[in-house]
Amino acid sequence: MSKQEKTPSLAALLARYFVDLRVYNWSPRTIDRRSHSLGQFIAWCEQRGIDGAAEITTEAIEAYRRHLFHRRNERTGKPLTFCTQASYLSAIRHWLTWMVEQKFLQANPARDMALPKLPRRLPASHLSISEVEALLNAVELSTPSGLRDRAILETFYATGMRRAELIGLKLEDLNVDSRVLMIREGKGGKDRVVPIGRRTLEWIEKYLHDGRDALAGDNRDVLFVTALGNAFHPNNLSALVREYLVAAGITKRGSCHLLRHTAATLMLERGADVRTIQTLLGHESLNTTQIYLHVTIQQLRDVHERTHPAAQDRPAGEPPEDTPQSRNT
Repeated sequence: MSKQEKTPSLAALLARYFVDLRVYNWSPRTIDRRSHSLGQFIAWCEQRGIDGAAEITTEAIEAYRRHLFHRRNERTGKPLTFCTQASYLSAIRHWLTWMVEQKFLQANPARDMALPKLPRRLPASHLSISEVEALLNAVELSTPSGLRDRAILETFYATGMRRAELIGLKLEDLNVDSRVLMIREGKGGKDRVVPIGRRTLEWIEKYLHDGRDALAGDNRDVLFVTALGNAFHPNNLSALVREYLVAAGITKRGSCHLLRHTAATLMLERGADVRTIQTLLGHESLNTTQIYLHVTIQQLRDVHERTHPAAQDRPAGEPPEDTPQSRNT
């Protein structure tokens, strides 16, 4: 960019950046998230008289990092999680890298910025098999929406798919003969095929034959439709699942993602290997899937009680049978 050209504003640079992300096929959801986080950063800059890219210094980035650390969530009043802070800072670093590539900056002031260390958290609690059955049986099946809801819950439980993936399912994505569902443009824009069991397929077919036409109107595209014939809004689908959890007397936190955790954990407890779970859930990295290995506590307890000498049932003070002391008595 020549010196005679007017330096673009931060808002104009952000608009150009998003055009490039779309050209390179970034997902709309990722762009929406970055639009929010980078919009927050631009507002912070403008409040401090930072109007152009050249005025974003390393010191400004560090000041914004401190701002995020002390900032409160407007809805909950709680501090921003380190995951949220890292997401905001990562978006800024990528945007500034793009500015360097486009010659709007000579160097990236956030290049050497270290992101917050993220806590390694266990997944949310999962449902037992009996709780899943109670959840499924909480659905009233005498209405078209009831048949739809049972099919939705069965699909979540059978596949462990994400909420957005279920919302995006099309009629053409169901292969009855092969008993699979095609998930198109899952997280990261990747397609994958997931199996569904016979029971799940039967409930989906029952919904399609006896319920969907009464709900869909002219919609001949979306698999699971609302009473207005549209695709679900994410919040509405979460609320729907949560209502059935409450109706079943289940107090564990979560809704759609709780069923995703349940599918993965129960399969691991029954012998599935972690790479199979990785494929089913659509995790890009095996590290993301391996966290589920930490929640199969019942399986760990069973093996521990079966194999660890100190876990065997015996009177207090009595030595284990395989110790030298026990062999000498």
